[in-house]
Amino acid sequence: MDWFGILSCDSASALQGCTSPFCTLSFPLSFSLFTAPVLNNTFGVQLEINYVCVLGGIGEPLWTIPYSILSVSLVFVNCGQGGLVRFECSNPSDFRIGADGVVYALRPLAMSRLRGVPLIVVARDETSQLQWQTQVTLTPGLPSDLLLMSGLEEIWFPSRQSDSSSVGQLKRMKRDWVIPPINVPENSRGEFPQELVRIRSDHDKNRSLRYSVTGPGADQPPTGIFIIHPISGELSVMKPLDREDISNFHLRAHAVDLNGNQVESPIDIVINVIDMNDNRPEFIHQIWNGSVAEGSKPGTFVMTVTSVDKDDPKTANGMLRYKILSQNPESPTSNMFTINNKTGGIITVAAGLDREKVPQYTLIIQATDMEGNPMYGLSNTATAVIKVTDINDNPPEFTAETFFGEVPENRVNVIVANLTVTDKDQPNTPAWNAVYKITGGDPTGRFSVPTDPTTNEGLVTVVKPIDYEISRTYVLTVVAVNDVSLARGIHSPRQSTATVSIRVIDVNESPYFDPNPKLIKLEEGMLAESSLTTFTAQDPDRFMQQSIRYTRLSDPANWLRIDPNTGRITTIAVLDRESPYVKDNMYSATFLATDNGIPPASGTGTLQIILLDINDNAPHVSPQEAEMCEKPEPNGINITALDGDLNPNAGPFAFELANRPPEVRRNWTITRLSGDYAQVSLKIGFLESGIYEIPIIITDSGNLPMSNTSYLRVKVCQCDHNGDCTDQQHIIAPGLGTGAIIAILLCIIILLILVLMFVVWMKRRDKERQAKQLLIDPEDDVRDNILKYDEEGGGEEDQDYDLSQLQQPDTIEPDTIKPVGIRRMDERPLHPEPQYPIRSAAPHPGDIGDFINEGLKAADNDPTAPPYDSLLVFDYEGSGSTAGSLSSLNSSSSGGDQDYDYLNDWGPRFRKLADMYGGSDD
Repeated sequence: MDWFGILSCDSASALQGCTSPFCTLSFPLSFSLFTAPVLNNTFGVQLEINYVCVLGGIGEPLWTIPYSILSVSLVFVNCGQGGLVRFECSNPSDFRIGADGVVYALRPLAMSRLRGVPLIVVARDETSQLQWQTQVTLTPGLPSDLLLMSGLEEIWFPSRQSDSSSVGQLKRMKRDWVIPPINVPENSRGEFPQELVRIRSDHDKNRSLRYSVTGPGADQPPTGIFIIHPISGELSVMKPLDREDISNFHLRAHAVDLNGNQVESPIDIVINVIDMNDNRPEFIHQIWNGSVAEGSKPGTFVMTVTSVDKDDPKTANGMLRYKILSQNPESPTSNMFTINNKTGGIITVAAGLDREKVPQYTLIIQATDMEGNPMYGLSNTATAVIKVTDINDNPPEFTAETFFGEVPENRVNVIVANLTVTDKDQPNTPAWNAVYKITGGDPTGRFSVPTDPTTNEGLVTVVKPIDYEISRTYVLTVVAVNDVSLARGIHSPRQSTATVSIRVIDVNESPYFDPNPKLIKLEEGMLAESSLTTFTAQDPDRFMQQSIRYTRLSDPANWLRIDPNTGRITTIAVLDRESPYVKDNMYSATFLATDNGIPPASGTGTLQIILLDINDNAPHVSPQEAEMCEKPEPNGINITALDGDLNPNAGPFAFELANRPPEVRRNWTITRLSGDYAQVSLKIGFLESGIYEIPIIITDSGNLPMSNTSYLRVKVCQCDHNGDCTDQQHIIAPGLGTGAIIAILLCIIILLILVLMFVVWMKRRDKERQAKQLLIDPEDDVRDNILKYDEEGGGEEDQDYDLSQLQQPDTIEPDTIKPVGIRRMDERPLHPEPQYPIRSAAPHPGDIGDFINEGLKAADNDPTAPPYDSLLVFDYEGSGSTAGSLSSLNSSSSGGDQDYDYLNDWGPRFRKLADMYGGSDD
């Protein structure tokens, strides 16, 4: 077909089945079909699809996607269905729509056939079975030659030439040029698609080629940004680009024939997105906080503000400049600060920063790109808050030159006056906190001025008692300073010093004894009504006419009396150094002195009396009781002399026995061992048991010696080989206390309970053991023992016995077996008979025969045993015996069907049984 024409149609039909109440989707389609001889009668299709979402009746195109030559991509807006969409057309013999929405021409088509024939495109949702359709009218389009005549820049694939040395192979000819990158400005407002370049190959002159591009932006995410015309090779951009999102794209162009065979090696295409000034500077913080000390010199650094711009920082679009738009307040000047236009650093440019006048400045900072060009640059603002920090440039000043106060005498830790100051510096800082110092008027250090941390006041406080009689007024000089020193060049004014006048109030003070305590020395034994001393108190109130009265406050032994007016102390009893109220030879008494002031005041005084020892105590013996054996070997009794007096009125002592009664010196003797010790011993070899009292005369070594007769109570008793008393009196003589007797009784009761429990336990154990033993007592056990019969026979009555007891249990009929352990009627019952297992029949009865023979022999030789024909109880010994069964002895009751001839082998005593039961039936 050598003709071409252009058909035009613009048809749209509303989609059916869209469930969204706010969105109506339609397809305004421009569908062109053309043919050209140079394309070997191959038809191409170009389709442009516009999606329109109508919101409240206002329509706005969302995007436009053109596809060229044999491929049309139909994409439907998701109306909330979310299923797989399948495409169909009304002319399936000429066109096919793939699953991805691409329309293909299945064969060469004549325009005469297609003219006026509408093409119906149907989209069906496989999940919901909803479907949408649109009608397309075909119109003649431009031939491919016209499409190739545009003035786009062309990029050629490197040419290939045949190598004469290798037939049938292509060889690339190297070229020295490199494909330059394609620059595309961001945010382009032009019509889309916008052609960029044309990709060409040398081989498209002699055969049909198809061009394609791959890479991010084409067939890789983000897809749909770049497309290429498969026939003409035109590379187009489909929408505006954003450099801040992606600054460049790296694509690869391909050229293949109609069969998909590669005819050119892929070439790399770099597309750079050219930055546009489409972003304003953004401050990192909208409010910046900084500080600067008051009184700072010009040029002092304050703070740095920073902003960023998303545009390319290498271009003017991203180059920022800063400036200060305003300052509030404008005091003392409107230009207290400046800013570095490139770095954003803020510094001071003027002096006069005073926190007490302007504590804070607020600056409006502007950042502008395009290097600060106010006409073309974009700008933004932020706020900088600069606080002026305090320095100690204001000393504390007293609110008055003189402060007044008063204090009662003898009072401490009381506040006399409050000193108030003013300080213009920032409160509760070291530059504001006041420190008070007393510089005069207090040589003895009776006052201090601490600071109240809340009010910053000085609290004049008394730390030592003040005596009105010494000083009635105090005038203090106080200086106020701060915790930190004043700034350089600032001096303390006169107002930082004040005077404090303090008046002392006279109060009634307590009388006091001097000295206190008062110490005197006296000999003990002083008689009653003896005068000791005068113990008086003084009244410190010299300016008050007052009298003092005295009373006794503490007198443990009730020995003393004090005159209420004069304070004279006399005795009312004899003073005894050996009294329990005397400690270390000292006796203490306390007295009270009270004045008649309003209110009355009183003071106490202590009188300490050191009592000197006299020889007023006779010695006595210790211990007063002792023990001794009747026959001493030799054993003496060591005694000690005790005396309440002190040396030299005590030891050394002299010991002797009294002359009466005379048997004392006859039986006993005393030997002095040392100045304080002696030994009493027997002079005779034996002394009967008993209690003896030995009178001993002891004399001390006082200037006037004192003697005393003491009695030593000696217990004489019988002794064992260890020398300890053994008779009952030995236990009673010393005498046991009630507690000891109760303890002994408890021990005896516990011992009896333990014995009783042991007996009960033994009985229970014996019962358990007997329950496990044989019925017959071990003494009466006939097994391997000689039987003793201690009773005479009872005549015919003794003939009533059961011979079945001699039968082996395993041969007796079950209904004839009697309980094991049947005893004689005349035998004392012991305990229940234990049950033994059944013993099987033994092949030879020899052992039981010997056992019976020995038992019979012992019974015959025992004159006290019952008659020989009495029933003997033979208990069962268990299975395993080689003896035969004795059940034949009971054959009269069990039948005579057994053979008893073996009884002849048991000896002469069993022959009668063998004759009776053995042999024939006769």
